[in-house]
Amino acid sequence: MGWLNNISIKSKLIVMLLIVSGCSILVTAYIGYRSGKTNLTDRVFSQLTSVRASKAYQIQSYFQNIHNHTETLSENPAIISAMSQFTKAYRQLQAENINNEAKGKINKYYDEKFLKRLVKSEGGSPIAEFYTPENSASQYLQYHYIADNPHEVGKKQLLVDPEDGSDYSKVHSFYHPIFRNIIEKFGYYDMFLIADDGTVVYTVFKETDFTTNLTTGPYKDSNLARLNTIVQNVKERNYSKVVDFAPYAPSYGAPAAFIAAPIYDNSKLIGVLAFQLPVDEINNVMTGNGQWEADGLGKSGESYLVGRDALMRSVSRFLVQDPEGYKKILRSLGTDDAVINRISEYKSSILQQPVRTEAVESALEGKQGTKIIEDYRGIPVLSSYAPIELEGLDWVILSEIDLGEAYAPVYSFTKQILIYATLLSLLVTLIAMALAYWFVKPINQLIGKARKVAAGELEAVATIGGEDELGELAKSFNAMVKSLRTQTNLVREKSQENEQLLLSIFPSSIAKRLKRGEKNIAEDVSNVAVIFADLTGFSKLSANLNAPEILSILNDLFSAFDEAAEKYGVEKIKTIAHSYLGVCGLSLPYLDQEKRVADLALEMLVILRRFNQEKSFALNVSIGINSGDIVAGIVGRNKFIYDVWGDTIDVAGALRGACPPGAILVSEEVHHRLHDIYQFESLTPVEIDGKTKVKAWRLQGFSPAPMKTA
Repeated sequence: MGWLNNISIKSKLIVMLLIVSGCSILVTAYIGYRSGKTNLTDRVFSQLTSVRASKAYQIQSYFQNIHNHTETLSENPAIISAMSQFTKAYRQLQAENINNEAKGKINKYYDEKFLKRLVKSEGGSPIAEFYTPENSASQYLQYHYIADNPHEVGKKQLLVDPEDGSDYSKVHSFYHPIFRNIIEKFGYYDMFLIADDGTVVYTVFKETDFTTNLTTGPYKDSNLARLNTIVQNVKERNYSKVVDFAPYAPSYGAPAAFIAAPIYDNSKLIGVLAFQLPVDEINNVMTGNGQWEADGLGKSGESYLVGRDALMRSVSRFLVQDPEGYKKILRSLGTDDAVINRISEYKSSILQQPVRTEAVESALEGKQGTKIIEDYRGIPVLSSYAPIELEGLDWVILSEIDLGEAYAPVYSFTKQILIYATLLSLLVTLIAMALAYWFVKPINQLIGKARKVAAGELEAVATIGGEDELGELAKSFNAMVKSLRTQTNLVREKSQENEQLLLSIFPSSIAKRLKRGEKNIAEDVSNVAVIFADLTGFSKLSANLNAPEILSILNDLFSAFDEAAEKYGVEKIKTIAHSYLGVCGLSLPYLDQEKRVADLALEMLVILRRFNQEKSFALNVSIGINSGDIVAGIVGRNKFIYDVWGDTIDVAGALRGACPPGAILVSEEVHHRLHDIYQFESLTPVEIDGKTKVKAWRLQGFSPAPMKTA
């Protein structure tokens, strides 16, 4: 602190004023900012938690009501009677045969109405024969209630009686208006009566699942079929079961969830009552009927459900409000076009939008709480999360709002503080400058020169005259700059020489550690790919050449190998005589490092063939490739080298040794990771150290692209 004695009292006062005023402003601003941000964060989290709890309660109440309603209806005498009558009437139709014209009309409906829309939603090439009904009763009913139904798709439920005179139609004309009224009043998507053998003997909406068998028919793998099996096997009264959303083919692949309960006639199980749950009802609860701001979620907040598979179970607010903007965000995140197309087709993000955030992971682990995270759009949000207790469903619920909107008051407050702090600092600075202008002018000049030196301008020279302390300081400063300039130039030259030398010998990461002065450098490196190549025919060639010619050939060939290795991200470790060792994934890990090494090996063969053609040589190369863990480090004290070792290197060397000239042998591990990309030939196992044998594969080139089928 002795330098303070050489500063005038006036300068000390100015410095103290600036420091004290500046620190006061900064401390006050920081305390205000932190306090405001903390209080606002707590308030927003509390509000989000309240919204989340309210939505969870509404969803739980909704599902409990559905359970109660389904169980109650399954015990209703009208439902029991309808189940028996529909089943009996359906089985009476087993002897009814429809003519070829009617069958043609069924096939036309599936081809032109059902399959075209299913392909548009799901893609692929579905086969009509897989979906069309096979038994007589199913054909008869699908003809009269679907194919020959005068109402358009989506309104088939309007047909009450096709007037075919069958007992089934008599039963249908009696019960159908009642059941249609039930799903309209209670908001269900569809209602099903499923016989004890798994046959769907009645539905309200008459989609293609009508009259199919859920045990043996085209929809036997659907979630409705699984639910029917569970309910029929439970054999328990006062029981209902919900099955989670899954793509449902009769609804053209749209997500569908179901609830079902057994139907008993006295003590006999005669069938199952099932409802297809309405997606809109769940969305209305989670979106507050589109009134997000009224729910306290502002312009960017939302509440939504996520399943165990990390896919949404309710619609995204951003899809509802701005479909094009939402799809643009998905494309920017690299979402598959097929997923985006399905979202557009269904107008829903259910089972399409993945939500793999920290909040979802915590909630799926059974935790509840609040966090600041990045949401499924990659945008920072405040999130309140918790698992939701729904019987038969493993879902979590989240309420979130964008960080930018939540912190808008803090940002506004911070902006005001910065404005006032800036004005106050300017005022204090002007006063200090006015009081000390003439005194500090030489010091400012010296400071300016010092800043130029600090910025690297070593030609700066102070021109302060006089024999006082400032003049002496200027002279010393100029001498220091001159000395610093000389030393800097020398250090720069030596540093460049040393760095080039280290980089030419070692990988960049090892070179940096050596420059920091580390002595014992060794590390275990996991999951790398190793290439070990050995020139064949070189000893015979070198017998007829002198030393410079041999060195020139090796330099030319290995330089070409080095360029190829650099292109594929493979680091050359060393060359021993005419052997070449490289590793991929050592300094910089890659997801496709086995492929990179395989591509390098193939290019080595190309390089060598070109080299032989240009030089008229008959050289060849044997290449071994392996992947696994290695140990890498510096060997030696005064004269040291960088080397790698371990079983992975030994196996690569053994493969190289067993490899015929012009071939590439890879280990079982490499073959396992690349067999879909390249063609391989299985070889006999290769011995290592005369004891262990490893499976070897010969790399033959790229696999031909599979032909696309229509």
